[in-house]
Amino acid sequence: MWRWVRQQLGFDPPHQSDTRTIYIANRFPQHGHYVPQKFADNRIISSKYTVWNFVPKNLFEQFRRVANFYFLIIFLVQLMIDTPTSPITSGLPLFFVITVTAIKQGYEDWLRHKADNEVNGAPVYVVRSGGLVKTRSKNIRVGDIVRVAKDETFPVDLVLLSSDRVDGSCHVTTASLDGETNLKTHVAVPETAVLQSVANLDKLVAVIECQQPEADLYRFVGRITISQQIEEIVRPLGPESLLLRGARLKNTKEIFGVAVYTGMETKMALNYKSKSQKRSAVEKSMNSFLIIYLIILLFEAILSTILKYAWQAEEKWDEPWYNGKTEHERNSSKILRFISDFLAFLVLYNFIIPISLYVTVEMQKFLGSFFIGWDLDLYHEETNQRAQVNTSDLNEELGQVEYVFTDKTGTLTENEMQFRECSINGIKYQEVNGKLTPEGFSEDSPDGNMHSLMKEEELFLKAVCLCHTVQINADQTDGADGPWHANGIASPLEYYASSPDEKALVEAASRVGVVFTGTSGDSMEVKSLGKPERYKLLHVLEFDPNRRRMSVIVESPSGEKLLFTKGAESSILPRSKSGEIDKTRVHVDEFALKGLRTLCVAYRRFTPEEYQEICKRLHEARTALQQREERLADVFNFIERDLELLGATGVEDKLQEKVQETIEALRLAGIKVWVLTGDKHETAVSVSLSCGHFHRTMNILELVQHKSDSTCAEQLRQLAKRIKEDHVIQHGLVVDGTSLSLALREHEKLFMEVCKNCSAVLCCRMAPLQKAKVVRLLKTSPEKPITLAIGDGANDVSMIQEAHVGIGIMGKEGRQAVRNSDYAIARFKFLSKLLFVHGHFYYIRIATLVQYFFYKNVCFITPQFLYQFFCLFSQQTLYDSVYLTLYNICFTSLPVLIYSLFEQHVHPHVLQSKPVLYRDISKNAHLGYKPFLYWTILGFFHAFIFFYGSYLLMGEDTSLLGNGQMFGNWTFGTLVFTVMVITVTMKMALETHFWTWINHFVTWGSIVFYFIFSLFYGGIIWPFLHTQDMYFVFVQLLSSGSAWFAIILIVVACLFLDVVKKVLYRHLQPTSTEKAQLTETSSGINCLDSMCCFSDGETACTSVRRMLERLMGRCSPTRVNR
Repeated sequence: MWRWVRQQLGFDPPHQSDTRTIYIANRFPQHGHYVPQKFADNRIISSKYTVWNFVPKNLFEQFRRVANFYFLIIFLVQLMIDTPTSPITSGLPLFFVITVTAIKQGYEDWLRHKADNEVNGAPVYVVRSGGLVKTRSKNIRVGDIVRVAKDETFPVDLVLLSSDRVDGSCHVTTASLDGETNLKTHVAVPETAVLQSVANLDKLVAVIECQQPEADLYRFVGRITISQQIEEIVRPLGPESLLLRGARLKNTKEIFGVAVYTGMETKMALNYKSKSQKRSAVEKSMNSFLIIYLIILLFEAILSTILKYAWQAEEKWDEPWYNGKTEHERNSSKILRFISDFLAFLVLYNFIIPISLYVTVEMQKFLGSFFIGWDLDLYHEETNQRAQVNTSDLNEELGQVEYVFTDKTGTLTENEMQFRECSINGIKYQEVNGKLTPEGFSEDSPDGNMHSLMKEEELFLKAVCLCHTVQINADQTDGADGPWHANGIASPLEYYASSPDEKALVEAASRVGVVFTGTSGDSMEVKSLGKPERYKLLHVLEFDPNRRRMSVIVESPSGEKLLFTKGAESSILPRSKSGEIDKTRVHVDEFALKGLRTLCVAYRRFTPEEYQEICKRLHEARTALQQREERLADVFNFIERDLELLGATGVEDKLQEKVQETIEALRLAGIKVWVLTGDKHETAVSVSLSCGHFHRTMNILELVQHKSDSTCAEQLRQLAKRIKEDHVIQHGLVVDGTSLSLALREHEKLFMEVCKNCSAVLCCRMAPLQKAKVVRLLKTSPEKPITLAIGDGANDVSMIQEAHVGIGIMGKEGRQAVRNSDYAIARFKFLSKLLFVHGHFYYIRIATLVQYFFYKNVCFITPQFLYQFFCLFSQQTLYDSVYLTLYNICFTSLPVLIYSLFEQHVHPHVLQSKPVLYRDISKNAHLGYKPFLYWTILGFFHAFIFFYGSYLLMGEDTSLLGNGQMFGNWTFGTLVFTVMVITVTMKMALETHFWTWINHFVTWGSIVFYFIFSLFYGGIIWPFLHTQDMYFVFVQLLSSGSAWFAIILIVVACLFLDVVKKVLYRHLQPTSTEKAQLTETSSGINCLDSMCCFSDGETACTSVRRMLERLMGRCSPTRVNR
């Protein structure tokens, strides 16, 4: 028990060693001292709460928020000391906010519990006591042998023992893990592959040693020791032996595997890790505004307390005849009385801090995020994919982007490869009518019949057909003759590949006569001009980003041992000792200049002695449990040397639709675009020019191929000098990965200076972590710009997570980028609408929402402060407790929420067609200290008019009520409150440009609801209320004609100056957005929707209406003529 507690607190991690030992079928050794290891059970827990900890844990999380904690303190103060207002005034709004948030979070967690129970209760079959036993998924233990049938998902991470195939292989799709839909082949070790029955498996005595759980889906290091009679056989286990939880079995009847990682230790569960919390600039502004208002609150409370004691310095005011002190009050400590009075004033003014702001902002973000998913302009019909929102907290950040970092392949391009050219033995070839034709030769025969291939051409094509990870649809490999017609011409084979490059090359080879027809056991079958050949696959040297190449070792039909290698020219050419190296290098550069993706192909022959040495080294490295990757890398480097170069390939990756227009629009919006790619320099520059990232007129500067700090620094200084000299011309910068590493090491400041003065930057030959470093460099620069990263592959994940806003493209390179992003879209062209329309709207809406909240609370509490000057700072409240409680919850909450969901100050088509309007909201323009100061001063100004207007018009006359009754303090307070509710609601109406029936309903409905509620509240004696100060007050107030006159006059006086200010600013200093509104109005909008809509026919006030339309720049949802 104590050990479990220590583990939960993180003091005693459960895994003490770097490896775990698993006894298959849980056959533990009978002799010797054995301490069984503790493993997690197979329950998946994605929920956050339990029935027992929901209340305390949720309350703890909610009270970590400053505003919630502040109101809790105020509520406790009201309970402890004698305060002017009831504890309910603070307690009820706090209870409402806490309850709404808890219900939302509780419901979300209940859904997670429901999903967990469904997964954990799924039926599975395990081998126990010589037979198959049906049990629930949550009951699987590490070491159990599990049976999985075709099309079922794996319930745990399994090491494959056997399948229904003789060679022990099976096909798996990992679409739910990484989005890759291609079939992956997994293989069992030969000794267990033959155990295809439950009875045989039950006799298996074996031990697996493997690494402890880790999140990397593509890494697994282990070994299996099988006991057979008196000998023990050791075999290496790698990713090809591990079947991951969540993956699905395909094209295989059934498999048996042993559970190695269970429950929350499976790789799928470890990838649930929560991303680092990103906070938007608006949230940071909101918190700083709250602090300012807290200072205002403290100032008002301290000032009131000081003035109270200054006033009470005179004896007649300290203890007036009608309010004598008790003996206890006279003898109490002055310091305690001062603190008590200060706290009482704090309670009286505490509503200046808007408690409901957080919950309203959360609702706005959560509900507003649905609009992105519902937008049909962001729906891609071909792939049936709509935009998705993974994080609603950053909606408004889409309107603040200053830098866009984009991947190239699959993001700017389609990631659909088409073979274009190749170079074989120093000669360039093109594919013409299904034949390889040397450059400059014309092909007379139009048909695609078979023709002879030269020896070098055939060897090159065989290398392409053998060195890959392509799979063939299982249905096409059945039958004696395979997919061939009688005349020897192949019917199209359906290939699957994780790499589109490989698929394009294998398909191209099949078209020109060398066809990869599939694998059979450990053999690869190829048909060269109709003649079948079988190559035994001996070893696969897997691709990795550091080597940038992959290799296979095969045994040819003649018994020769051959190594075929393909990869980037930078990793193949330096390792080649023969072949047409110089000519091939020239051809590769030519391909790159055309924007083609290039790969080099080479081979090597092994002598029997060399092959024996290689096998020995590979076995040692692959069975190592420590530092396996490093050892394998050394062995791979030893093998892949002294190569003979065969040639190079060039495949084209087409640009996505409207990429050029999107990049140009981003540039017009003032957003700088950086392209970060792993492609070689020439390819990247060519694509940058074709997609409009670089202009033909742009002066392109280069920082490439630097090997030392000194040369890199010197080049940077020269570039900075050139930019200063040619400051009129636009500059583009190209930098490669090695030069970037040098620049960031010692000369970061100079490099940033050069980059910021360039209109476009292209970084090529970039490793994934370098992409993230570049983003972090800009993100943490002194200007602190808002960054956005967009990519489609696993190599873009670090960049996406580093940027303020990460966007995943639903491409062909899996779903890692989408899973780790904040937003996901199907095509790069959708980025323009996401930023210019959705981002613009979200930012305007939330900026107004936040500032309006502060404005209406200043309006609410300032009259309370002013009233203290008229009641000797006796802490008498101006408003009734019910009004204090319901002001933010009921009377003024809905209009601003609906505004923040539906407001469109400019039509979406105008925003998208005029990207320059995006500049109007950049750099947090609408939520800086200047607009915040305006709203705050406006709030104080309106509050003064409410209070002194009511006082001047009604305060002096005490007999204006219809029955001659005196005009009391509750009537005066209710008059101020009524004027305030109407004014702040009408202010929201003035800010609204886009009116729907919902806006009309909540705006006018809020005012009507206030009047109806007040009539009921004050018109009936409620038995559950201790005192009812408001009884009949509101009815009497409305019976006075003077009161109605005062209400109308004060509301008009408040809003008139606001309207005048808007009109003057629109005419004297109009923004681009306001000009667009005027253009839009004159070109088709004929409706003044601030108050009502007119028909197309003439009305009595047509001329006035037109003038007001032009002044206010309104737009209507229904009256746009297109």
